Amino acid sequence: MKILRTLPVIALCMVSIQVHAQSDIPKGYKKGTILLADSTSVAGYIKENIKSGASVLFLGEPGGKKRNYTGGDLISTEIDGTTFLCIKGDFFKVICSGDLSFLQKSSDASGKPSYNGTEVIFSSGTEGSPNDYFIYDSRSKQLRLVSRKNFTKVVAATFADYTPAIDKAKTVNDDIAQLKDAVEFYNKRSSK
Repeated sequence: MKILRTLPVIALCMVSIQVHAQSDIPKGYKKGTILLADSTSVAGYIKENIKSGASVLFLGEPGGKKRNYTGGDLISTEIDGTTFLCIKGDFFKVICSGDLSFLQKSSDASGKPSYNGTEVIFSSGTEGSPNDYFIYDSRSKQLRLVSRKNFTKVVAATFADYTPAIDKAKTVNDDIAQLKDAVEFYNKRSSK
């Protein structure tokens, strides 16, 4: 009988611990991880400034020192379960990944200054605009913008060695976001 009376107390304590743990996250930040250019992974808290500044503000621990990282400083970042790949200073939301990744551009780093010591360098960023879709080949490090205008050409070049993925891509019907299915299909080809 005593056990039955203590179960609600234990449950209440567990809820209190979870709420307290969530409140440790500084206001405006989310849990996340950054992968630095030297392949060092660091977990902490991230304030996302991707769309407006092509950067993130990183905090290793509450009350610690804040550090701003641009897309040029990072290989990737994961913010509250969403992964962003950094290419030529720009952030790309990863929709699916494998040999080929289907990405959506999330920033515009063109014209953003960065520093090499005291020398200012302006980034040319990547082609396209935020919200455009891209296919990234991780093997050749090639990034291809996908638009309605170049759709057929990009699909043929990207999936040239796997006709079933080309057939899958043909079912997209002007909704480029649905190309994700063909990319996933292509990435599963070796597991069949």
